Amino acid sequence: MEDIEAIALLQDPIRRRLYDYVAAQDHEVSRNEAAESAGIQRTLAAFHLDKLVDAGLLETASRRLSGRTGPGAGRPAKLYRRSGAERQFSVPPRDYRTPADLLAEVAEAARLDTEVHAAARREGRAAGAAAPVDGLDAAKALLTARGYEPRLDGDQEAMRLANCPFHVLSERHPVLVCGMNLALLEGLLEGAQGLRARMDPRPGMCCVVVEISKNNVS
Repeated sequence: MEDIEAIALLQDPIRRRLYDYVAAQDHEVSRNEAAESAGIQRTLAAFHLDKLVDAGLLETASRRLSGRTGPGAGRPAKLYRRSGAERQFSVPPRDYRTPADLLAEVAEAARLDTEVHAAARREGRAAGAAAPVDGLDAAKALLTARGYEPRLDGDQEAMRLANCPFHVLSERHPVLVCGMNLALLEGLLEGAQGLRARMDPRPGMCCVVVEISKNNVS
């Protein structure tokens, strides 16, 4: 019921805009910034942001935005970021995580990494053939549709993937699942000139990064 109630909060268009904005940023968001993004007053933004925090969809931190300390530095600002907690539900109830965890455990014990990665690469190729990736924009759209949340880095030489669709499994079985993820993305991007998936794990990000050739044409 908690998951249903939390997700139901996003039916409110203001809360959905605020949540989507905070989730899309690579930094913690202040109330002023969130209010400006949604085109509403700061007090209204604060009300809705705190509702999202209460539901476990956002998390908060406090920091002085001026960078100053000591007397006269002002009060710390309340900042928001997306929560790492997962919310999901199905009707009727289904549990796919338990068998996935068990299958991953068995695959590790049987040392089936090569077979799992080969299957993932085939799956990626099939998905890429169904939705050909002929450039950067197409790659971003495909990765977005699969839940990776791609973001261009500052020098536009790579796409960082802000979300791992296999997060829980990758924490429990990192070698197997991260290798599977890499193979899947290699298959997806196999026909995309100027794009290459490789391992580059970073905190809070997917373990794979998509490199962009300087000669790549969007």
